[in-house]
Order: sequence, then structure tokens, then C-alpha cells
Amino acid sequence: MNVIPEQKLEQVVSRWETVQATMAEGADQETYVRLAREFSELDPVVAAIREFRAAAGERDGLEEIIADEDADSEMLSLAREELAELEPRLEQMTQKIRLLLLPKDAADEKSVILELRAGTGGDEAALFAGDLFRMYQRYADLKGWKVEIMSASEAAVGGYKEIVANVSGRGAFSKLKFESGAHRVQRVPETESSGRIHTSAATVAVLPEAEDVDVQVDEKDLRIDVFRASGPGGQSVNTTDSAVRITHLPTGLVVSQQDEKSQHKNKAKAMKVLRSRLYDLEREKLQAERAADRRGQIGSGDRSQRVRTYNFPQGRVTDHRIGLTLHKLHEVLAGEALDVIIDALTTEQQASQLAATDE
Repeated sequence: MNVIPEQKLEQVVSRWETVQATMAEGADQETYVRLAREFSELDPVVAAIREFRAAAGERDGLEEIIADEDADSEMLSLAREELAELEPRLEQMTQKIRLLLLPKDAADEKSVILELRAGTGGDEAALFAGDLFRMYQRYADLKGWKVEIMSASEAAVGGYKEIVANVSGRGAFSKLKFESGAHRVQRVPETESSGRIHTSAATVAVLPEAEDVDVQVDEKDLRIDVFRASGPGGQSVNTTDSAVRITHLPTGLVVSQQDEKSQHKNKAKAMKVLRSRLYDLEREKLQAERAADRRGQIGSGDRSQRVRTYNFPQGRVTDHRIGLTLHKLHEVLAGEALDVIIDALTTEQQASQLAATDE
């Protein structure tokens, strides 16, 4: 059994009691909100610790009976039977506490900026990007999240050359962060008369939506250009300088927005995407530093690797990071079975984190 030092458990309980007492005494609104958030994170940990301590006390009592030379045989047999049932429960409780004590990703509760781009494969790649976006839309609907398309470049045959959307809802990033990477599809295109299977790809980027407090952007670091919008959008869009391009000079990041008729709205949307990209850059930098000695960590932010393959002829989806294959292609694309993959990736990440703490 992986034993958690009692001192560490006591520190958690003590902090929970301090936070609770401070909230009861009264605090300014900003402090109260911060403490309330910390209390909600500590509360399930303390509940698990109390459950574990009660079970540990029960175990100690049973061990005393077993060690008692004067105990009658019936009592001894019952104690041994109960102890044999209790030990696995204690192991499960210990594992639960270890998981609850793992460092939380500060971005997990945030909404996300979701970016999809067609990769190799021409028209078929654009159609696949459209399939992936619809998968995320359906998944978001199942979670009760809101999806707002911020910009889109549609392909002539359907699907998207590129699409950027805001997925807003608590915990969206904790689930969707594992989707970042290159997704590959293997299927026979409708235009393929010989029935030959084609392989195409699309890339997915999932950025935690940054708030003003997360990223401070200095106006002097920005170059803002306005220009006339192009493509579909109606006469008023195309005859005024409503489109906005923002360049962040220190990093070279460029964000363009032209979907709205209002220059002000386009600028606001572009700034939202820019903040999220800057926040993501900072997170990746910190992750790289922290993961330098943690091998094989999932979710490191490397989007160049192939993460998943969708094989239509065989009706299967394979996530290459954990070697998981599901013969539920249509259920995954409908968003219904996507959690099976995401939950497996979450479990693998937690196992890696636990292994790192044991080193």
C-alpha cells in the first residue's frame, strides 16, 4: 500500500479548518471568493481523509483482536475475515486521496478557444475538419456548454479550411485539452470511383480562454490594422473597413477577425483569441520546465504529434498516445463515446503524475 504521511494529511485538514474559520469571521469580497474556491477544493479531500481515518481506526481495532492471545476462536476468525475485506478498501481510499492531492491545473476550470485547421488531404481534409468540429459541438451539447463560432473559412466542397470557436462552460479545458494534436482520417472519399482509401488530416488546438487578469497586454506591444473584409458576409461587411488584424510585436503572433460587421466587435474577438494564445504560450513554457524530468507526460502541448486515427472502413478510432482502440467510430463522432477516450487519457496522466511523486 502507498502510505500517505500522516503529517501531510494533517496539513490539509488544518488548512481546511483555517479557511473555514476565516470565511466565518468575515472577509472582503475578493478574499472571500478566493477562500470559497479553496474551500470547495479542500472539502472533498478532507471528507476522504476522514473516511480513511475511520477505516484505519477500524483496522487497528481488528489487528488488536487478532494479536490478543486470549481472544476466542470465533472472534478471531471474524476479525480476520473483516480485516481481509477492509484492506482493499483502505488501498482504494489511499489511492483516492493521492489523486485528490495531485496538483491541479490552474486552467482546468476555464472555457476554451478551439481551433481546427485542415491539413494534408485537400478537400477531404476540409470535410474531416468539419466532422471533427461537429463532434465537438455535439460533445459540448451533452456537457451543457455553449459553442460560439468566432471565425470560419469554409471550403468549396463543405467542411472548413479553418474554424475558430469559443466553447464556454465550467471544466471545458479539463476535458478538451487532450484533443490538441494532429487527427488523421482513413476513408473512401465520395468522389473516389475506385473505392481506394485516402488518408487525410486535420489539426486541433485547444487553448484555455484567458481572462484579463491572466494576461496583461500592453497596448504599445500591439499593431492594429483595419481592412475591408473579403468573402461571404453581405454588402455592409465588404464595403467598410470592419476587419481587424492584431499583431503582438514581442511574440509575432497575428490574429485576424472579420466575421462581424462592427470593427469594435471584431477587435474584441481578436483580443480574446490573442490573450488565449499568449496565455497558452506561457503555460507551455511552464509545463516544459516542470516536465523536463517527467517522462511521457500526456498533454505537454506538443501539437505536432499524431494523436488519433479515425478509420471508417473498420469503424474504429485509435488514440496513439495510450494505444486505446474503440470500435465505436460513429458514437465517438457523435460525441457520445468521446468521454471513454478522454477519461482514459485523464487516468493515464494521473498515473504519470503519481509515478513522478513516488520517484
